Amino acid sequence: MTQAPAAKPSSMTERQEKWFASILESMQRETGKTVDEWVAIARTCPETKPNARKAWLKTHHGLGTNRASIVLGRAFPSTAHWDKPDDLRGSLWSDAQSRAILEAVETAVAAFPGLVTAQRKSFTSFSREFQFASVKPIKGGKASLGLAVAPDADPRLEPPKNESWSERLKGKLLLESPAAVDASVKALLKQAWERS
Repeated sequence: MTQAPAAKPSSMTERQEKWFASILESMQRETGKTVDEWVAIARTCPETKPNARKAWLKTHHGLGTNRASIVLGRAFPSTAHWDKPDDLRGSLWSDAQSRAILEAVETAVAAFPGLVTAQRKSFTSFSREFQFASVKPIKGGKASLGLAVAPDADPRLEPPKNESWSERLKGKLLLESPAAVDASVKALLKQAWERS
């Protein structure tokens, strides 16, 4: 008997919800197997870590990254990080100083219409239709802010290097304290939101 499917990730934009649904709807047509059949295959995987399981599905069965992630979320729902976003947030933002920076960013964007905040494994993202900003903790009580603006928008911005957040985020800024979320950072956040 097939286990009930894992719920879709919470905190998704309408566009992301449609994308998620389209992947599920096209699974059998594009892969030749139903989601339930893929779940059964995933449960035979000899690997125990999520990334290793995803690589196994890709290497041995030709399943793409997005489909593999969805299948694994259903096959092993307790490992799907979106199941418990509050727990994920608590463990990611365990440093009080970094968390205070996150909260300053959250306050700065709280009134933006259409705001969708989502907790990811290594960062907190902010979207409207598309992701416009992300914040991730940095050791030593700091945080890195990624923005959907070009690095030349502010002299403090740098291009991101190997970040796990959206490729739309073209500028990165190190925030060393909550006070760093000043008027110019708030203006950059608004500019990024307007473009999303």
